[in-house]
Amino acid sequence: MTDKVMDQLRVPDASFTGEVVRPGDPGYEDVRRVHNASIDKRPALILRCRSTADVVAALAVGRESGLEVAVRGGGHSIAGRSTTDGGILIDLSPMKGIVVNPTTRTVRVQGGATWRELNREAAIHELATTGGVISSTGVAGLTLGGGLGWLMGTHGLSVDNLMAVELVTAEGEVLDVTEATQPDLFWGLRGGGGIFGIAASLEFRLHPLGMVTAGLIAHPFEAARDLLAYVREYTAGAPDELAVMPLLVHAPDGSGTRLAAVAVCHAGSPEQAETDLAPLRGFGSPVLAQVGPMPYPAVNTMLDDGFPRGARYYWKSGFVAALGDGVIDALVEGFAACPSAMTGIAIEHFHGAVTRVPVDATAVPHREASFNVLIAGVWNDPAGDEANAAWARATYEALAPFLVGRRYVNYLSADDTAAAPDAYGGNLTRLAELKRRYDPDNVFRLNQNISRA
Repeated sequence: MTDKVMDQLRVPDASFTGEVVRPGDPGYEDVRRVHNASIDKRPALILRCRSTADVVAALAVGRESGLEVAVRGGGHSIAGRSTTDGGILIDLSPMKGIVVNPTTRTVRVQGGATWRELNREAAIHELATTGGVISSTGVAGLTLGGGLGWLMGTHGLSVDNLMAVELVTAEGEVLDVTEATQPDLFWGLRGGGGIFGIAASLEFRLHPLGMVTAGLIAHPFEAARDLLAYVREYTAGAPDELAVMPLLVHAPDGSGTRLAAVAVCHAGSPEQAETDLAPLRGFGSPVLAQVGPMPYPAVNTMLDDGFPRGARYYWKSGFVAALGDGVIDALVEGFAACPSAMTGIAIEHFHGAVTRVPVDATAVPHREASFNVLIAGVWNDPAGDEANAAWARATYEALAPFLVGRRYVNYLSADDTAAAPDAYGGNLTRLAELKRRYDPDNVFRLNQNISRA
């Protein structure tokens, strides 16, 4: 079947104008790889799209072949949902067009762009929107799952700033989905995680933002309990403009030294930032304190080195209502036992604008003041796969008594096969109805499979 498809694509009037890559072709081994090296799948055919028309043609190939269809934007899916073994991979990564309209404060971005690329273009006009905390993350994938980021306290999630999606449906129809044109589908796209179609491009609302006050404050690991307890009190009155992310990490010098740290980003005035950050700067005896003015795009790169392409990953995550003593003990004791010097634990604070959106306004139900805990196993040696995954699961189990039954869909691991209720809560029934309406054949099934909810 694949050879026949290849012959059809090579005719002079073929509708697909992108690059066709199959096993044995030059570059196949590089093109097939995704961010997480522990995901080692081999698509039968990779169709690298250049345009929306290419996406439509590639999807037709996938459907006619009868093979599994995977869709890749930034390729950051830690669970490996953006690739396939023996199926058709529709690769949007060459589609990186970005057009900023400074007058309307909007940006239209194609489905293969990353947040680094979007931020760079928007920053020329001193504009920004909520994006990921890692700059190499794909815009489309992060957004369709909700879109946590440094600005969510001020401007909400990525989906709260999403205005339109150019969507290629399972039937190959191209829809301009907005609140006005298809309100139900637009609701589902804002958090549904790519279950309805392929986002060929997305349009976002931008906000005035130039320099921010941001950086990292690190303490000895021995101070971890005291630091996290202090952050619990400090964040209770945090203004919308202040994003605070506690971290349990290893020193970047390769020594394996464990640290307790806090990454911060203040999107308010320099004067207000100085006032709001002074107590945190004054706490304890940090071994490193690098906080100051920086362009917003630089904030998205602060943690990049901790999540390199080509490393091996296994994540577990969940929400806690507060950083209680039991939560702190579970995380500190768990991190002390981690087997890799690349591993870290990040705690994302939900407050401000993100919590003022009604739970049913978008498919994303995570609207309560809380903390999202990411247990990020990261390592290089394949021999460490079992030990590192086991550590992440054990740490998660120790945290389990304190979880509030909510999961962020973009952080779900490959074995989180029954997490849809935790990912969508009361919004799950409506999502399942939309899935059956727009993708009754479950073409887009490499996700948290809502059709079976």
